[in-house]
Amino acid sequence: MTNKEKFVAIYKEKIKRDGADKLLDFLLSSSSDFFTAPASTRFHGNYEGGLLEHSLNVYECLCDIMKRPRIKEVYGIEYSEESIAIAALLHDLCKINFYNVSFRNVKNDMGKWESVPFYTIDDSLPYGHGEKSVYIISGYMRLTRDEAFAIRYHMGFSADKENHGNVGKAMEMFPLAFFLNCADSEAAYYVEGSEK
Repeated sequence: MTNKEKFVAIYKEKIKRDGADKLLDFLLSSSSDFFTAPASTRFHGNYEGGLLEHSLNVYECLCDIMKRPRIKEVYGIEYSEESIAIAALLHDLCKINFYNVSFRNVKNDMGKWESVPFYTIDDSLPYGHGEKSVYIISGYMRLTRDEAFAIRYHMGFSADKENHGNVGKAMEMFPLAFFLNCADSEAAYYVEGSEK
């Protein structure tokens, strides 16, 4: 099963909310590069399909976190499979149609110059990061407050450099935000990582 097939299968099985089908249609359309876009320009997932792979990795990490007995038994926290899928699979929709391929000259191993591709950013909707994902999703379906805050603050304290208090308060009030941040970090740093 390809990553695209896996994403679509999870999405269709777990996300049943009104408008979810229209959002999936958009993701699958020629108006979206979600399935081929990179996840970043230089770090984790900086290759074709990196965004899709990262979204699936975050989903798997978040599912694992939410299965910990401590989460439910000690903290009394539980989210539906739909909320977990929405938060994890859709947290980085802000990266759709966000990257372009450019070329630069680099010396190869033989000492000769060659043109190599690299990703650049072309943000045609400069609305932030997490908040842009919330905005895109909300054009198709309603998010719960927990889902919206989780997606908005999935970058943790780098999500709002001027108002760190907002981030901490959001994570305290909406635990899914904290767990999504952990899953996103686990996927980026440990599952995907960078070449060492």
